[in-house]
Amino acid sequence: MNLRPHDEQDGKKVWLSESEVSKLEAIASDTEQTIAFGLGARSGLRSKEILDVAPQDVVETDAGWVVRVWEGKGDKFRETPIPSDLAMRIETIGDMRDAAGDEPVLSISSTRSLRRWLQDAREQLADQEDERGWLFLSTHDLRRTWASALADAEVDPLLVLDWGGWEDLETFLDHYNGTYSPAAQRRAREKVEWL
Repeated sequence: MNLRPHDEQDGKKVWLSESEVSKLEAIASDTEQTIAFGLGARSGLRSKEILDVAPQDVVETDAGWVVRVWEGKGDKFRETPIPSDLAMRIETIGDMRDAAGDEPVLSISSTRSLRRWLQDAREQLADQEDERGWLFLSTHDLRRTWASALADAEVDPLLVLDWGGWEDLETFLDHYNGTYSPAAQRRAREKVEWL
């Protein structure tokens, strides 16, 4: 876990490692929470976008599985990759409902409820892991984690901008790609014998 102070507010920005994202998903109390956390940390959706996802928004394209964000920030449309296991969970919920697939996957409709889900999970993880850093985790940090993981995997920054719905590279670099992942730090340390 990487932590950095916010520039103009209390608290910290948080970037989770892959294993920490897995711990967050594992501690979720049900399938809906697992989906919500995954849409943030694995597809880079904003809180409101997470709440709006319906089964019909998850489609398999020539590029692979994507989640369609019909009205993202500024009412802009975009498609962003979604892991196939997460896509299948969402598809299964749609099949179980036997409906048109246009109803949101999550039974909650407010960002406050989503924040509460994350608050419960982070408090459990802080106790379980004896790691105070979990207490700073926000839903926006899930998006931050996703963007940094893509950068660490050397995904073309312009493609990350497109998937994430950012207008310009400067915004992305200022707010999302502000730290190196634990994997990148580990690779750098391995280059130095005495570390």
